[in-house]
Amino acid sequence: MTSDDAFIDEQLCVRVEHRQGFAVVVARGEVDLATVGGFRSVLNDLMVEGHVDVVVDLTDVPFVDSSALGALVAAHRRARGLGGGLSLAGIQPPVARILELTGLDRVLAAYPTADEALRQAGEE
Repeated sequence: MTSDDAFIDEQLCVRVEHRQGFAVVVARGEVDLATVGGFRSVLNDLMVEGHVDVVVDLTDVPFVDSSALGALVAAHRRARGLGGGLSLAGIQPPVARILELTGLDRVLAAYPTADEALRQAGEE
């Protein structure tokens, strides 16, 4: 998947950038039951193509529901199983609250920006 590839509909746009050996998935819009299929497909396609180090940039995502959380957890588990990892970046307060309420803030690494996630990964 190249940086030009995107899943786009009326509620969600997802593009992938390749930076420093990572796939950075940049989402804009809501990730919910109506849009999670395309979001999940992007994450799955990356893993199939061998991109197992992934940062999901949620800077422009004001809302996620349980289906989005399920997609993130599944991608996280798959990446870890393949020797990589998945982290989140740019989490907005409403999304952070959902992660906190579900306990996923203790499972999924989160950083203020995608650049910070890449910087931290480079130091590990």
